[in-house]
Amino acid sequence: MSSRIDERIDISLPLWCLLITALLPFWLAFWGSNVRRQEFGHLDNHHPRQQYGQMTGKGARLWAAQSNAWEALALFTAGIVAIQTAGGGWLADIACVIFVLARIGHGICYAMDMATLRSSLFIVAFLAVLCLFLTALV
Repeated sequence: MSSRIDERIDISLPLWCLLITALLPFWLAFWGSNVRRQEFGHLDNHHPRQQYGQMTGKGARLWAAQSNAWEALALFTAGIVAIQTAGGGWLADIACVIFVLARIGHGICYAMDMATLRSSLFIVAFLAVLCLFLTALV
């Protein structure tokens, strides 16, 4: 019985991390919409992408952070599939948590215009995904 519980724990952490990562672009979109409303006084739901294209400062950075979050989600999803298929273990769990924390920090740094830290967190998250693939291969 306890081995089934251990297996469930091993599986659930990466999937929880995947869920959080999948929600990050939406969090950034809601944050960006709030900034867009402040910048323009209203949300143009007829032409939202054109309105986003006119944004400057924090709003433009949040739009870019959201796009980057969608891109990162694809690679992280592939990493999760790899460890779920081949097995991952504790190292994969740690890599998943590091990825999520780095991506949350990345979005915040993007919005706050902390470019050097943002780039560093991007690299940390990328290395975490590479760790997922390496863990699955070994």
